[in-house]
Amino acid sequence: MTMTYEEKSMPPSRGRGRLARLTTDLWLVVAVIVVTLAIASQRPQLLEPTNIATVLKSFSIMVVMVLGLTWVIASGKIDVSFMQVAALANMLCASALAQGWSWPGAIALSLAAGVVVGLINGWLVAAMRLPALIVTISTAGICASVAAALGKGTVVRIADPGPFSALLQPALGGAVPLIVLPVLVIAALAWFVQERLTFGRYIYAMAQNEAAVRSVGVPVVRLTVILFALSGLSAAFAGILLASSLSSGQPMIGGPYLINGLTVVLLGGMMVRVGKPNILGTLTATLFIGVLFSGTTLLGLPDFQRQIIQGGLLLTGLIVATFAARHPGTRRTEH
Repeated sequence: MTMTYEEKSMPPSRGRGRLARLTTDLWLVVAVIVVTLAIASQRPQLLEPTNIATVLKSFSIMVVMVLGLTWVIASGKIDVSFMQVAALANMLCASALAQGWSWPGAIALSLAAGVVVGLINGWLVAAMRLPALIVTISTAGICASVAAALGKGTVVRIADPGPFSALLQPALGGAVPLIVLPVLVIAALAWFVQERLTFGRYIYAMAQNEAAVRSVGVPVVRLTVILFALSGLSAAFAGILLASSLSSGQPMIGGPYLINGLTVVLLGGMMVRVGKPNILGTLTATLFIGVLFSGTTLLGLPDFQRQIIQGGLLLTGLIVATFAARHPGTRRTEH
């Protein structure tokens, strides 16, 4: 059997490269669908409107919390203070409202606190050249302590859930909270900045070779400070949403978000841009974790089994990233 001219001229690795790239780009999307169908076959409650609304509300809050973190990690740094910044903003918002502040004033105070923490983190890391992990562990501890002090270790109740309450309630058929729409718009804008603007290219260039980026005149210190400030801002906004959702400020609310936040960012970094955290990957991974955790709860699995599954996800993502990295077709060309 003779080969056609086109078959002879096509590089033998092109087909494998395209398949590898398709696998890299879509494997987590496929995983969301497969896991959803598998769990729903055993627990149809997973697809009930009330449960979908709960998953999407948690999805929206988590996405807001880690959007800034995604870029910090993409730049080669780390921020483990994000969840305690959210707790601080949550308690500041609740405490201010309890003292008679209006919601706009409480929101402004909470967001300002998040930005200030981010600016401090960024300045210490970029200008003072201190290790990001140590810096953010320290500021996380300070934020957690201040949050506890604001409520004297107890929950601060909120009488009025505020302007975000309606957005957090089930709508659009009783299954989709309206908060999903603005969150997706914000994520789309972040994706545009990441993929189409010079700012986004600088983020990834810093992770590859910060010294080289400095040598061509890029203001690395300023860029790093901005990234940490954005991380603080997004975490503080999530804390405000939690205050509205729970009608309270809870000083211990940040702890559970550490592992989940890092997981969705790192797992999302194993699709689309292999080994590089990115907005689309974070969105998909957050939805995946939300469906998985909701499903395991419905299936009655204990927490330790959920943690085992979560660790397995990271291992699976690493295998996918390693496979894709061996094929040139899986890597996106930077323009």
